[in-house]
Order: sequence, then structure tokens, then C-alpha cells
Amino acid sequence: MIASSRTRTRSAVRLLAYALGLAAAAAAPWTGAAGTEHRAGHGPTPDHVVVVVMENHAYDQIIGSPNAPYINSLGSRGAVLTSSYAIAHPSQPNYFALFSGATQGITDDSCYIPGFSSAANLASELTAVGKTWASYSESLPSQGSTTCDSGRYTRTHNPWFGFGNVPRSSAKTFAQFPTVYARLPTVSFVIPNLCSDMHDCPVSTGDTWLETHLGAYAAWAKTHNSLLAVTFDEDDKHSKNKIATVLYGQPVAAGSRSATRYDHDDVLRTIEDMYGTSHAGHAATASDITGVWAS
Repeated sequence: MIASSRTRTRSAVRLLAYALGLAAAAAAPWTGAAGTEHRAGHGPTPDHVVVVVMENHAYDQIIGSPNAPYINSLGSRGAVLTSSYAIAHPSQPNYFALFSGATQGITDDSCYIPGFSSAANLASELTAVGKTWASYSESLPSQGSTTCDSGRYTRTHNPWFGFGNVPRSSAKTFAQFPTVYARLPTVSFVIPNLCSDMHDCPVSTGDTWLETHLGAYAAWAKTHNSLLAVTFDEDDKHSKNKIATVLYGQPVAAGSRSATRYDHDDVLRTIEDMYGTSHAGHAATASDITGVWAS
């Protein structure tokens, strides 16, 4: 049985490991069997999962805020993780953690060298079990572009370019996000640009962007065994890194709440266990999200 919570001591040790950049094990060359053997989870197996990562706002700045009516409507009709936490500061290490269970030695927001790591990650794990993956980044100049910055686009929010075992062609522009949602890959990440993700623009701007661009997918997911997950990279640096994470779709019990402490490793672990992959980095010792799934 996978534990549903961890002691404060364990959480502190893991956070310290991140801060010190102790990702050596996860950074070892991946042979297709990195991480621990799969332990069956107790969550659903959605046909599609779309993860949207927003920026730099604390839980209380989003949940219950009149400036985020759409996100709150998703939460009221889906699930809210009321004790959801990021891993580190600043932004970039959190993206690497969410994607690979480790910060891969990244400690700042500098533009990294493409393909510097061969560690296991969500994309490589999904591919190994016959599932599909893609990212969709707003303002990315072109599919597979490794440019550091372009207008309101930044590669620091796109960790998949850091892995040599993830095809660059899987990094798509947001304009390529399918309008026929059944054509979506098994798992995809959506990365809004620096305005739409609330980094440079108000919460209301990002909330409206979500409704405008992903509201139709959310409605479709509700009746097509699919999942929308909206989370944040980190807080505003004033709330102990507590962030908003909202889950919505047919597999989610409407109006559910979980007060169990979860972080980016747990989100990664949950997606891995949905599809029976191995576990990357710290996801090997993380927990599945429970208590919010429909029967």
C-alpha cells in the first residue's frame, strides 16, 4: 500500500536534498529501467492528461480569489489539493522536478544547455511503455526551437529540452494544440507565455487565458475520461511555497478536497502510476494523490 502522507522529517530531508542539488542518481544515463520497479497505484487511467503550469503565485492568491473565477470554478466542480507545495525557488528547478523528479543540478533561472541530461523523465518513461507525450508552449518560435528567449517565451519553463532522450520535435507551439482533443497525446504539458501564466500580468489575465484556451478541453475531459491539472511552479516567496493545484475531468470526484501534503514529486508519481511507468528521481519515494477520484 502506498502511503498517503509523509512525516515532516521526510519532507524536510527531501527539500534539503533539492537545495543541495543532490540529483546524481537521477542524472545517471537512462537505460529504460531507471527508478524503482512499478508499484501499482490506486488512481484512474485517463485517456488523456493535460498539465498546465502557471507562475509565481501562492495558494491564497488563487483559491478563493475573485481574480481567478475560472480556476475556482474548476476547483468547485473538480478537486482542490489544499496542501500543495512546490519544491524550491526560483522557478526553473520546479519545472525540472515536476518533469523528472529531480532538479538535475539546476539552481537558478539561467538558460541551460540543451540535452545536458540523459536522466529518466516523464516523456522517456511514457515512451518506454508505448504511451505518447508532447508539450505545447505559447510563443515558442517554432516546433523544437531551443532558443532561450523570444518575446514572452522562455526556455526556463521548458525542461524537456534539457534531456537528450526527449525528441525535440515533441516540443510544439501552442498553436499546434489539437482542436480535436481525441488526437492529444496520452500526457501533455501546456506552458503559457510570461503574461498568460501570471508571471508578468495579473492573475485575472491568466485566469481568462485558461478559460479561453482550455475551457473547451476541460468541458470535453468531463465526459471523455480525461484530466486537466492546473498547478503553479512556485509561490510568491512569502507563503512557504504553498501553491494552488486543481484537478478537473471525468476521473475526478466533483467538489472533492484533499488536505494531504503533496508536492511536484507526488504529481509526477501520480501520472507515472496512471500508466504503469518506472519512477524518475524522487518520484520513486513519493505518493500517489488519493481521495479525489471518482468511483
